[in-house]
Amino acid sequence: MTKTRTLCSIGLFFFVLSYVLFSQVSLNAQKHIDLAHWFNLIGAVLLFSFNDVFPKNRINSVASVITALGVIGHIGLCTIDFIMWSFGTDNVGRDLLREQISNTPSILYPFVIVGPSLLFLGLSTHALNFIKTNPISATMVIIGAPFVGLSFFIWNNGNLMLFSCLVFATGLALLLFRKDAKNIAQPINA
Repeated sequence: MTKTRTLCSIGLFFFVLSYVLFSQVSLNAQKHIDLAHWFNLIGAVLLFSFNDVFPKNRINSVASVITALGVIGHIGLCTIDFIMWSFGTDNVGRDLLREQISNTPSILYPFVIVGPSLLFLGLSTHALNFIKTNPISATMVIIGAPFVGLSFFIWNNGNLMLFSCLVFATGLALLLFRKDAKNIAQPINA
C-alpha cells in the first residue's frame, strides 16, 4: 500500500508541475524538450495507481474503468501535443495537422475532447466514496476537476486552470493520506 501511495504522490506532483508549466510558460519556448507534456504524461500514467488505493466497491469499479480510459486519453493527447510541439516555428504544418485531427472524429473525440477529461471524471468518481466521511477533500476533487477544463477551454485562463488543478490535486492528496492524518491526530495511550 505504501508503494502505491508513493506512486500516487509522485503522479500528483508531476501532474501539478505540468499545469504550472502549462499556465506560466509558452509551450513554444520549450526548445529542446517539451517538459510540460512529459510531466503531464508521467503524472497521468502514475495517477492510474489511485485505482488501487481506494475502497473496493461498486463506485470504485466504475471509477477505475473511467480513470483507466482517462489515462489512455491523456497518453493519446500528449502524443498529439508532442507531434504539434515538434513543428517548432512551422505554424502552417501545425495548423494542417490540427485541421486533420479536427476532421478525424476517431482521433478527436477519444484523445482530444472526451478521453483526457475521463481522468478527472474517474478520480472525481473515486472521491464520491468519501463524500460523507471526508466531505471537504471529496468536494475539492469533485469541484476542482471540471474547473480545470472550463478554465482552459472556455475561459482561456491559465491562472484559474492552475488554481483548479491545485484544488483537485490537494483534495486527492488529502484523501490518499486520510488514514495517516487520523492516526496522527489520535493521542497515544501510555
